This record gives sequence, structure tokens and C-alpha cells, in this order.
Amino acid sequence: MRNEARLLWEQALEDLKTAEALIEVKRYYASVFFSQQAAEKALKALYIELKRDFPPKTHSLLRLADELEIKDEDIIDALLDLNPEYIVTRYPDAANEVPARIYNERMAVEHLQKARKVIEFCREKLGL
Repeated sequence: MRNEARLLWEQALEDLKTAEALIEVKRYYASVFFSQQAAEKALKALYIELKRDFPPKTHSLLRLADELEIKDEDIIDALLDLNPEYIVTRYPDAANEVPARIYNERMAVEHLQKARKVIEFCREKLGL
């Protein structure tokens, strides 16, 4: 694995662990953010390995999936739910509320499960 991809992959796994830990301390909005980040970094690691180039400077999971030609409906479904969380979890104007107030444990757990799906998909494609 190229070093750039390896670094992104390792951070994706760390972000997933962080998302898990944040559920334990009831920081649900932050857990959702780190779930999105884990998926994004895993996709970017996969991009580097498959395309042998750097990924586009985007936070759009859907754009990355499109460029990687991912057709798996379960993965696309997970990405659709994770995609907006890069912004919504961080900005009251995007969330129409304080982000810390609009997420609960169920939502954080669901986003974590979706991030795990994306990580496992990428792990398989990377041959890890």
C-alpha cells in the first residue's frame, strides 16, 4: 500500500474508534462527525490505491463513490446518510440548531454502523 493511502487508512480506523468512544460519553453529534470522517478517509485511501493518484479535494462521499465507480447499493445508502454530516454536525446554520442538540444515541449508533460498512467495503477492496 502506498504510504499516503496507508496513512489515510490508519486515520480512518482511528476516527472509527473515536466515533465509538464518543457514544460512550454521550457526545453524539461528535460521534456522527467522526463516523463521516472515517468513511471519507477510507474512501480516499481506496482512491489512492485504485487510481494511483490523489483524491479530489472534496468532502463529498458521493463524489468519491462516483469516481470510484461504487455500485453497491448498501454502500451508497450508507454514504447518502453520512454525506451531509461533515457540515451539519459542525455548524448551527447548517443544522438549523446547535448540532449538539439534534443527535441522539440511536442516530450516533446508526451512523457508526454505516461507517463500519464503508470501512469493511474498503478493507475488502484494499485486500486487507
